[in-house]
Amino acid sequence: MKIIVSTLMMVTIINIFLLLTMAISKKTKMSREKNSPFECGFSPMSSTRKPFSIQFFLMATMFLIFDIEISVILPMTSTKMTNMMEWITTSSMTITILMMGLMHEWKSNMLEWTK
Repeated sequence: MKIIVSTLMMVTIINIFLLLTMAISKKTKMSREKNSPFECGFSPMSSTRKPFSIQFFLMATMFLIFDIEISVILPMTSTKMTNMMEWITTSSMTITILMMGLMHEWKSNMLEWTK
């Protein structure tokens, strides 16, 4: 019985706070001026949604891939790998996989800046 009473009291208190918050909250009216983008007090001269060039995205992706490659290969030199052949094999496999991906993008004309 105590659990039911406690639950009802909590639900009642929560509902009171919810209604109180809704009653005293600031009301906002939707208007064209408030919903338009702000450009230093001037009306926008062009559309705020411009098409995104996929070429920038591809260049950024390639930069990240090669940046990750460097962050994978460089720590291999500072670790205490006892077998130098293991390090050469691992780094050459990583570089080979990335170069194969680069050649695939090049042959697919993904690196052409203008089409």
